[in-house]
Amino acid sequence: MPLEKYRHWVNAIEEPDKRPAYLKIADLIEKDIDKGFLQARDRLPPLRDLAGFLGLNYTTVTRAYKEAANRGLLDSQPGSGSYIKGKTSSLPPRNGSNIEMTMNLPPEIDDLALVNRIRDDVAETMRKAHLPDLLRYQDFGGSHLDKEAGAVILSELFEEVDIDRVLVCPGIHSVLLALLTLLCGKDGTLCVNQLVYPGLKAIAVQLGVRLIAVESDQDGPKVKAIEALCKTKQIQALYLNPTIQNPSTITMSRQRREAIADLALRYSLPIIEDDAYGWVPERPVKPIAALVPELVFYVNGLAKCFGAGCRTAYLYAPNQTKAQRTAGALRALNVMSSPITNALVTRWIQHRTFHKVRDSQRVLSRQRQELARDILGEFKPAAHSDAFHLWLPLPKHLHINPSDLAMFLRNHSVSAVAGAAFCTDNKPPEALRLCLGGPVAQGELDQRLNLVKDALTNSVNFHLI
Repeated sequence: MPLEKYRHWVNAIEEPDKRPAYLKIADLIEKDIDKGFLQARDRLPPLRDLAGFLGLNYTTVTRAYKEAANRGLLDSQPGSGSYIKGKTSSLPPRNGSNIEMTMNLPPEIDDLALVNRIRDDVAETMRKAHLPDLLRYQDFGGSHLDKEAGAVILSELFEEVDIDRVLVCPGIHSVLLALLTLLCGKDGTLCVNQLVYPGLKAIAVQLGVRLIAVESDQDGPKVKAIEALCKTKQIQALYLNPTIQNPSTITMSRQRREAIADLALRYSLPIIEDDAYGWVPERPVKPIAALVPELVFYVNGLAKCFGAGCRTAYLYAPNQTKAQRTAGALRALNVMSSPITNALVTRWIQHRTFHKVRDSQRVLSRQRQELARDILGEFKPAAHSDAFHLWLPLPKHLHINPSDLAMFLRNHSVSAVAGAAFCTDNKPPEALRLCLGGPVAQGELDQRLNLVKDALTNSVNFHLI
């Protein structure tokens, strides 16, 4: 990394004040992280090189790096240098957003008959609808007919669905924004996994909500770790993505869900259950909201099991009163969901087009996961057979910078996101999320996965390609 990048440090260190130079350097590192000038996994200059460039002695710069490490900003690895850990859960926006938003897309439908069925449903909906009704403002939460359609697919996960607790909303993302506003407020705290959906991080930054990471294992967040946070910190709510978690692909067991439900009852802890992938598995696990309905705001939608452009989601609130309060927050943020989109989705559910699309995508996802196992199996990726993404740990002995590899792969049309984008505890994992869906045919995916394999096998210099 060229030392000229740090030219502004020279002027800052020369400014007359009483602070020692090592603290100035640590402060500069922190400020550059806040500005987005330095990001997680960026490598800092070697100690001796930086000392010479700044006109300081080696000991001063060593002490500065140690101070930055004590603040949780750096991670030093013997033989490979010092890397930025960053404030991954609270960086300010840069160029609109500093959050990695490369989307996780389901496979696109390749069945012409099914595509035509979707088109026919659109045409029939528009033919039968009273168009002026769809072009007017609506009460927030969807019509009774739209709620009934939502209840139909929610009943696949819940034994009974109370339609008065259902809100039809303009996408899961908008629901999360409303719930964080409602439950956490400005400067509130939200308990989250060590890895979370980057969109949630973006929402938290926008609202000033602090994300507090909880220790996790191969079954999701540890119950004792959540309880410890409940006892020692002021936690407004707990956010969970329990089914095919993005990015780790972990699906929490029924036993872990029951334990978390019991904990929530003991501490009256509200839960946001973001079940965006809840309809993806053929054999889903019962939602936490079914175990402790009085505390859980359950969210699901069609973006991950029909199409990302279908921005219709369903909030199943703890009770009718909380549904109305959430509707008020959503109305203030979004006015309403699109009546036209809602009408289309209702038709797709009523005529089981939704089910046909989901089943078709599930078949495609299984084929792609099998292909990924054949090509990348030696690297032991974590995956779910019905999902359309996988989590790929990078071999430690290769000393690959995940951000460099992700950029290289995206430049070659591979949908890859570095682990730092999901990190909430300043310990970005050396791993990538790879999306196997989107507008890519099986043959193209084969080529792209082989590119990933070649990159890992040959340890290419990603800066030079």
